[in-house]
Amino acid sequence: MSENDALVTYELRGKVAVIGLNRPAKRNAISDRFVEAINEAVLRARAEARAGVIHGHGKHFCAGLDLAEHSEKPLFEAVKGSRRWHTVFDHIERGTIPFVAAISGAAVGGGFELAASTHIRVAEDSAFFALPEGSRGIFVGGGGSVRIARLIGPARMGDMMLTGRVLSAEAMERWGGVSYVVPEGTVLERGVEIAGQMATNAEFTNYAIINALPRIADMSSEDGLFAESMVASLATMTDDAKERLRDFLEKRAAKVKAPGDG
Repeated sequence: MSENDALVTYELRGKVAVIGLNRPAKRNAISDRFVEAINEAVLRARAEARAGVIHGHGKHFCAGLDLAEHSEKPLFEAVKGSRRWHTVFDHIERGTIPFVAAISGAAVGGGFELAASTHIRVAEDSAFFALPEGSRGIFVGGGGSVRIARLIGPARMGDMMLTGRVLSAEAMERWGGVSYVVPEGTVLERGVEIAGQMATNAEFTNYAIINALPRIADMSSEDGLFAESMVASLATMTDDAKERLRDFLEKRAAKVKAPGDG
């Protein structure tokens, strides 16, 4: 058993790995050892599952960086710690399976950065989001200046950091940082449901979606269109795609319908 096991829980529900942040007394604040525990769970999920869910035990998803630990770090150790967060969160964002963040309570600072590294964010209607770095004399270090800024825009992110404003789940949904808002007490169930749906997709298609889309966003329009053609062509070559296309053409697969259309 790993020494990091107590910091996270791990459960396999069919093809979905459910990863629980398990430091509720600290509102799941992230320490260096906690980062390594998250990494171990994410790598295990990539080996065993087709999709994953990250949630917080207790009342909160994650209250961010453990400031008690961070305040004692020498300068270069802080740099290396930030870069380690980047590596671990990249294992989520640009790995091999899609992840859902199931957010209850606080998604603050590094907790919001962790959520931003997932592909879909589901939040309870009582959840809240904040980036209090400005008032604490620090700066985001877990990838937020890239990931959060791309979700909600740098001006809105700057507003949150400069003013310390706290946003509700509904407001964050309007800003683009949350995909779904659900009633309190239902977020994990909904997150697992969404992950289960993603787990039924073709493996290569999921891989292409989570790896090609962010890279294409970094390209010029012409380079992006060329890359899209390559990825689209590769996707159709897989046995999975050929079988699914045959099922559709031979009317064994359901057609896309309007919402509410039975």
